[in-house]
Amino acid sequence: MSPIRILIADDQQLIRSGLAMVLGASAGLEVVGEASDGIEAVALAASLTPDVVLMDVQMPRMDGIAATREITGRTPASRVIILTTFDVDAYAFGGLEAGASGFLLKDSSSEDILAAVRAVAAGDAVLAPRITGELVRRYEALTRPAANAAEVQASSRDALELLRALTDREREVFDALVQGLSNAEIAQKLWLSDSTVKTHVGRILQKLGMRDRVQAVVFAFRNGVI
Repeated sequence: MSPIRILIADDQQLIRSGLAMVLGASAGLEVVGEASDGIEAVALAASLTPDVVLMDVQMPRMDGIAATREITGRTPASRVIILTTFDVDAYAFGGLEAGASGFLLKDSSSEDILAAVRAVAAGDAVLAPRITGELVRRYEALTRPAANAAEVQASSRDALELLRALTDREREVFDALVQGLSNAEIAQKLWLSDSTVKTHVGRILQKLGMRDRVQAVVFAFRNGVI
């Protein structure tokens, strides 16, 4: 099996080296490039077509959000994980709209970093339960103007109508998915095989017209269906 090919984008050499050391020492992972700013990240993603890009937010010349938007638009096979800290990178949640497949806190453990890369490379998303709620609440506060009660109720009704297209089992999977559970965790919770969960997730996203799990999470929080 081919290794998971990774591009690291961060303007701090120390962080790039640390990530490269952790990732390179793990079986099945290969760091194929390092970028010190967003423009370099976009160029390397286009030439190297990595499976996963670990993307810092605050970088010179082009920030990580703009770079993520460029990469997901030009190189859709490359999936992006935003590297962020909630304390300083408030605007990082624009990565949701930019097409990021997940978020990873910079102080994450080596085990969490490795698990995140493997999950995203497999088509999953990195939205741990401890991050998901805070992530979407802050994202909504930053990007969506306050809606009046009538607008909220109308939006929720539309969302529930859309969810009626799901089967009972798909709704169970959807509810677990938007809580930030991985496919493996959903499989364990619902007593299903990993492959069955993956099939359900694909059908759910198709029925709801969503690109990925991140959009599903935002949809659920925005419309009060979680």
